[in-house]
Amino acid sequence: MRENVTLPLEGLIEEPYGSVMCYPKREESDLQSRLKELEMHGVTAIEFAGKADAFNVPILGKGYVGIVVIAQRYGQRLALKIRRVDADRVDLLHEAKMLTKANSAGVGPTFVGASKNYLLMQLIEGKLLPAWLEANKEKTLVRQVLYEVIEQCWHLDLLSLDHGELNKAPKHVIVDYCQQPWIVDFETSSDSRRPANVTAICQYLTMSGGKIPKTISAILGERNRHEVISALGNYKKDQRRENLDKVMQVCLR
Repeated sequence: MRENVTLPLEGLIEEPYGSVMCYPKREESDLQSRLKELEMHGVTAIEFAGKADAFNVPILGKGYVGIVVIAQRYGQRLALKIRRVDADRVDLLHEAKMLTKANSAGVGPTFVGASKNYLLMQLIEGKLLPAWLEANKEKTLVRQVLYEVIEQCWHLDLLSLDHGELNKAPKHVIVDYCQQPWIVDFETSSDSRRPANVTAICQYLTMSGGKIPKTISAILGERNRHEVISALGNYKKDQRRENLDKVMQVCLR
């Protein structure tokens, strides 16, 4: 993979960076339009860095809808999501709306701006939850971070905003270098379906059958599956604080 690099907007016409901006297929008219769109947001440079890659160029992340890089704007470093040209949606405005709503409950990276092809938001630097758990085995800290993740999910539930992908939380929870967890990526979120954020994250953390429940059990001790199912069932019927606390107790004690 190529080395990390920071390029001004005029440098993005060079390959392979132009193809990254129009991932997965560059067309000259589309690239020029996208560069003008970046200028409208006040972006002056793009940093290509991270553990993912596109055309052998380092980036922060890559998904079915977009890729994520670092943008420089008014002296700030921000996360910039770029809509893929082959994405199954025409713009990123729905995700921007969902992120803004999540922000109203104190959840998610702070929304900065959005347009057809771009979503600008607070840059969260840290580790995805699985990698963070591998590096942190202290029981009190792990319990504290997971408690905060579930608490954020509760606030989303109360807001009637369903994230939609927290059953695949390895890609959607980042723990920053101050040990603060962040729920990210609201592209499939909805405020029109019944929210199931607490249920989804707790099932992922305790019963998904993958590596994460085993890692957490090794740190916190074995979970009682029957108690978890019972507590989540009561919570689904009534999302009040008392039922959330019971979920926390059986999942994190």
